[in-house]
Amino acid sequence: MINSDVTIIKNNHMNVEVWRYAGKIIAETPKGIIAEAFFNRSDLEFNGILLKKGDRFLELYLYGKWFNIYEIHDKDSGFLKAWYCNFTRPVRVADHTISYDDLALDLLVYPDRRQLALDEDEFISLNLNTADQQHARSALKELQTLFSQSEMVNIRDLV
Repeated sequence: MINSDVTIIKNNHMNVEVWRYAGKIIAETPKGIIAEAFFNRSDLEFNGILLKKGDRFLELYLYGKWFNIYEIHDKDSGFLKAWYCNFTRPVRVADHTISYDDLALDLLVYPDRRQLALDEDEFISLNLNTADQQHARSALKELQTLFSQSEMVNIRDLV
């Protein structure tokens, strides 16, 4: 599937589609997939980061994991802006489509290793079952540890 076009679908916690966009598979192993996509919304200031239309996203989807990681690069300079981690039910891949159910909880990691957990109140308000809550919280701890212990996280090393 490498170099294959793919559609990436973000669903809400009830498996209802909320956003879709085009990407390309750039790496695949038995552990997961890395897709390349480009920010397709208007420029947006987000927690001190300017997301620009056309910024490059390398998106890591590991099979069986309760998260995905987006490595965000500036469209002009290529410099790393941040990692954005979504806590999700495990990814589903079929027929040139990557889809996941977003559970609202997120982690933003800046290049200097500062971490910002986001949307905890939204996560709580979803009233997820206990197992989903535990999986998401466990995945949050896993990524907080990964990013705090590593000098530089390269998502290509994780797949």
